[in-house]
Amino acid sequence: MINSKKIQLKPPIRSRNVASDLFQFVFKKAKQETLIRFASAEERSEYNQRIMQRIGIDSNQYSVLNIHKIGIDAPVSYVFKELLNWDGDSTCWPNHLAKVDRIDDNLGNIRILPLGINRLLGVKMTPLFLLKALRIKQVPDAFDFDNARYLLYECSGGYPIGIYTMYVRSSIAEMGEIAQSQLILAVGFNFYGKKDWQNKRRLINAIWESVHNRVTSNVLGRLKQLCEWRIESIQNK
Repeated sequence: MINSKKIQLKPPIRSRNVASDLFQFVFKKAKQETLIRFASAEERSEYNQRIMQRIGIDSNQYSVLNIHKIGIDAPVSYVFKELLNWDGDSTCWPNHLAKVDRIDDNLGNIRILPLGINRLLGVKMTPLFLLKALRIKQVPDAFDFDNARYLLYECSGGYPIGIYTMYVRSSIAEMGEIAQSQLILAVGFNFYGKKDWQNKRRLINAIWESVHNRVTSNVLGRLKQLCEWRIESIQNK
């Protein structure tokens, strides 16, 4: 018998060009605020301890630490499968502004190219980011009750020197989390490898964080929308 229940959710609308990317990811306010704001240095230190416990990286060495989190009503394994599909065709990433280029089609080595351009007038362009995988954790540890999987990258390139991670785990009821999964995107870095650079360039840092936070919230919102739409489609068909 065919299940006639109507599918209520829709997938993210595919961005078609640079103008569309600017509207969908930069100018458009995300439906859900995802940035974790630190109320104090002590709270940041507490989050650093959590990062250390989960991925073994001390984020205190970085002047910039941005952590975003969103709940997704889909199994952890399914959300992680979507992360493994991260490439230049993803509907959840502004690929016209900052194209994801897998080097030799390898998820472990990625370039983020400005406007998708690798060369201009025969001159090789500096990528916005160069990402080299430190660890791709596809199977959770036997003792890991959070059921966590993640991609952890060493980040270099245009200006950031640090780490980038996409981390998904089961929700923790004691933390007030009610969705099936929690997806976390975190970046920790120093501008041009200099920890004190942001103190001398506060305006530039503020602009960067504003744009980064808006884009990241929209990326996470799209990943949530895509995963939940696909799960609903599977359940109803």
